Amino acid sequence: MIPPPAAVASVVVSPQDTLLEQGTGLQLVAVLLDSAGNALTDRQVTWLTSDPDVAVVTAQGLVETVGLGEASISAESEGKTGAASLTVVHAPVTLVGAGDIADCATPWDDSTASLLDGIDGTIFAAGDVVYEDGTAWEFATCYEPTWGRHKDRTRPAVGNHEYHTTGAVPYFDYFGPAAGDPGKGWYSYELGAWKIIVLNSNATRVGVGAGSEQEQWLRQELAGSRHACTVAYWHHPRFSSGLHGDDDQFDAFWQALYEHGADVVLVGHDHHYERFAPLNPAGVVDTSQGIRQFIVGTGGRLLRPVLLPRSGSEVIDIATFGVLSLTLRYDSYEWEFVPVAGQEFTDSGAADCH
Repeated sequence: MIPPPAAVASVVVSPQDTLLEQGTGLQLVAVLLDSAGNALTDRQVTWLTSDPDVAVVTAQGLVETVGLGEASISAESEGKTGAASLTVVHAPVTLVGAGDIADCATPWDDSTASLLDGIDGTIFAAGDVVYEDGTAWEFATCYEPTWGRHKDRTRPAVGNHEYHTTGAVPYFDYFGPAAGDPGKGWYSYELGAWKIIVLNSNATRVGVGAGSEQEQWLRQELAGSRHACTVAYWHHPRFSSGLHGDDDQFDAFWQALYEHGADVVLVGHDHHYERFAPLNPAGVVDTSQGIRQFIVGTGGRLLRPVLLPRSGSEVIDIATFGVLSLTLRYDSYEWEFVPVAGQEFTDSGAADCH
């Protein structure tokens, strides 16, 4: 007499605990065991998800992520159930750009705009987006044919040259709501898992010091953020080996960002590329809590020499136009300086968020 088939005593689903980026998938495997621990085959398995808004699963155990959050994926056979836990996080996003950009008298803004043609993502424009005076004519004639073709995905910061025209009115008219309140020029937005802060560093036009309206707004934004990672950008560097040097007018910006664990600052104004080690508000290297600053004044206007490298400066280039591309992950970031065609300098690396 043929003995009856062994009953399913337990179900083991693997992998057990997995972190997935939104939009990705994962093949789960269910192993059915009898009471002696032997694997069983040719049994019906039913797959279920605890939250279809986070992840769904096919009849074959293939998981597809849908939204952010946590879900349990279970496999059931003959009344026995095993499960695996999934955590779905933001997919990587790209933030790419530079400052000191368009000038009808030079060809390099065309070259950096061509780089953007091949890089998806959100564009930061770190001030002095068009020369010489930020007029409506310059925006229409110099910026629009180059970086202007990416206007719909650009989030700018206002520079000093924009204010050569009263109130930087053409700048705010050109970019519209993407540039923030015309009376302020600071704003924030979300990008993937990251909080993005855009500030107005024109100290003769708006307050930038401790207690100013802008500094108080910055602190409120940071205190209310639930994002794991933060990048801020504005025009004038706090620290620089360039001709303008350090500028302690922006101590309050750096102090607030430092206290709230911000990770990256992007600036222009000095017309070169420079990457710093993470710095504290005093400009001292602080690998545990410091903020890494990139000067990317390489958008197309012109390039300038630097003075002696400042303490904490890790990489300097004064001869290459290009853009900085940041890949922003849920708990880390990667950077790459992308040179224009015909130029060779590049810089790349990665770091975790605080």
